[in-house]
Amino acid sequence: MPTKIVAILTCIVMILMIILKPSLKFKHFNVDTFWIIALIGAIITFCVNPLKLGDVKSALTASSALNPLKIIAILFGLSFLSLNLDELGFFKYLALYATKKVNQSQTKLFFILYALISFLTIFTSNDIIILTFTLFICYFSRLTKINPIPYLVMEFVAANTYSLFLIIGNPTNIYLATNFDISFLSFLKTMALPTIAIGLTSILVLYLLFKKDLQKPFSNTLELNDIALTNKPLTIISIIHLLGCMILLAIANYIKLEMWLICLGIAFSQAIFTLIFDVVNKVRKKETNNHLLIIIKKLPFSLGIFVLSMYLIVLSLDRINVFTNLSTFLNSLTCNSKFGYLLVYGISSFIACNIINNIPMSLAATPVLINVTEAYQNASVFVTILSSNLGALLTPIGALAGIMWMRILKEQRINFSFFSFTKYGLVISPLLLAVGIGVLLLIL
Repeated sequence: MPTKIVAILTCIVMILMIILKPSLKFKHFNVDTFWIIALIGAIITFCVNPLKLGDVKSALTASSALNPLKIIAILFGLSFLSLNLDELGFFKYLALYATKKVNQSQTKLFFILYALISFLTIFTSNDIIILTFTLFICYFSRLTKINPIPYLVMEFVAANTYSLFLIIGNPTNIYLATNFDISFLSFLKTMALPTIAIGLTSILVLYLLFKKDLQKPFSNTLELNDIALTNKPLTIISIIHLLGCMILLAIANYIKLEMWLICLGIAFSQAIFTLIFDVVNKVRKKETNNHLLIIIKKLPFSLGIFVLSMYLIVLSLDRINVFTNLSTFLNSLTCNSKFGYLLVYGISSFIACNIINNIPMSLAATPVLINVTEAYQNASVFVTILSSNLGALLTPIGALAGIMWMRILKEQRINFSFFSFTKYGLVISPLLLAVGIGVLLLIL
């Protein structure tokens, strides 16, 4: 009982802090509160639960995909590659290049940016794209005096839709897929069609929502030189590293290499090249910035602490059979049919994301899904992955991307409240979830 109480209180306090106080300011820097609450909850859980230190050690040293350290390694490796390209100005340069081709038409700009954001999300991750493009949109909208809200909402929806395309698009994809031995190519084969269907639906809905705003012309005085690539040779090398990582991940099963080793190995290689360029630039006195250090500082360390903390709480709850009982309850609602499993696990995961956030939801879903009958386990896993991404669109609580996004808007003094987010979320996300479940029903 104490473990359940601590887990519930941790989730409640975390939600309240996300809504009321998402970050704390210490002198010149902000600290997110979500991971602090999770860490405190994990420490208390460990104190009140009979979970032994040996159990924790076994979980963190396990050779299986269930090891959360492997998931964090994948996340850090991919984040390094993406942040490196971001630091070089690659994403912003592409965005600015796109805006120069629209001839003062907001409608064209809207569709081009949607396509660009969607494409880049596929090969990086939703978190990186949101961090990059949110700032760009804020910057661009101020200079052109256009309403940033249509573009910000579009960007958030696109990033959390096309993160479904590949296994690397979202930490929840990585965690759930690797835990159930879903390969890079198997994930792509299953999720490509639902992602496209959801994507087409989302852009249609978004256009209808913002059609009135998009009919207004704007003046684009920006030049490509306003956001220039800081280092073209290093940018090319970085793109090659990212593409190489994608290829190796796609054939990981055939070459018998684990995904976390590939991601860390490629990231280490990129770090060496970045370090070399930093040293050369300093010797030439061409540039004094330490790009490697900047990128390392931007890595999602708080996310790593958050994942490990929530994993400990989930491990404690699993020890007292909470998830076995939950699985029994959910399975009883399915009527033992594929549609029933897709509907029950899709809706329950979607709602859970907006109660406890999508990462804890994915951690908790794993022991639940293990108890699903084999005939419907694959469908249940994929619909849970689907919901872990689309759940981010209902409220800012749904994903860390939403928390970060809202924080950036506040820092940029853009008036967009928790309830404004939810207003759009209630219109968009249930429809996209229905489309996704419908397509999965047809193809699985």
